[in-house]
Amino acid sequence: MEIFGNAVFTGLLGRLIPLYLIVALGFVAGRFLKLDRDSVAKLVIYLVSPIVVFVSVSQIDLKPEYLLVPLGFGLLSSGVAGLFLWLSHRMPERFGFGGPTGNLLAFAAGDANTGYFGLPVALMLFGADAIGIYLLFSLGFILYENTVGFYILARGKANARDALRRVLRLPAIYAFAAALLANRLGLKITGTYADFAGYFRGTYSVLGVMLIGLGVAGIRTWRFDWKFVSAAFLGKFFVWPVLIAGLIAGDRSVGHFYDERAHQMFFLIACTPLAANTVAFATLLEIEPAKAGVAVLLSTLFALFFIPAMAGWLL
Repeated sequence: MEIFGNAVFTGLLGRLIPLYLIVALGFVAGRFLKLDRDSVAKLVIYLVSPIVVFVSVSQIDLKPEYLLVPLGFGLLSSGVAGLFLWLSHRMPERFGFGGPTGNLLAFAAGDANTGYFGLPVALMLFGADAIGIYLLFSLGFILYENTVGFYILARGKANARDALRRVLRLPAIYAFAAALLANRLGLKITGTYADFAGYFRGTYSVLGVMLIGLGVAGIRTWRFDWKFVSAAFLGKFFVWPVLIAGLIAGDRSVGHFYDERAHQMFFLIACTPLAANTVAFATLLEIEPAKAGVAVLLSTLFALFFIPAMAGWLL
């Protein structure tokens, strides 16, 4: 479609340069100011994230025809993560994914940076009027991160019962449920409270992206784990686009449930890089946060070129 052309690269670059600058600031803060990465991760996960989740979900227009999309993305995320977990635990010696690293790979492969990265891109491509629909589609990844995804990651260092307890301690789950109720009741956030919510959205974005730099700052001896990065890229930049392209083709030829703009949003979500929250959760659980930071950073740089190329070819 003409919405995805060569000119997209220039537009993306302008929109995303601030994100890369925040990553750089995170690196400086971690390396030279000795900012505590663990404290920032806990702040994002336990305080800022629940407020952002509640505000975002409670204010979205939950159109009936689109309600199945976030559930579908959540199931796809869980399926992709399960596939990579199965593969990594059956080929650990050859590929070096034994133990918690395999769980980290599975979590990363199933997630997507639909917020910090995808949201400004969606705003540029589809306009402000379509952002509500895009956010609705992205809810599946919030569900995945705070349920199945976190459980898989926690299982890297905990037994099933302890991992489930960790999941149940995540406040975003309860914020999500409360937001659905508020949405159903038609409660709106206006005036001063809307401004207050905006502050938290900005804080969430800045701290979330900064965690990428903080994760990389923790690396003292650079040993590039090309196997881990390659496997994560395989999941994010091959498996996801192929899956979504197949579903789009099926809907175009048989289902006809969604319009062309929805298809474009599906594919944009499939092409977004590894989620920045991978670093936050890896830091919280002490599972290779530096390795997660490198993979997320490289995927964020790669997506700048990948999205225009793939979208222009497939759509």
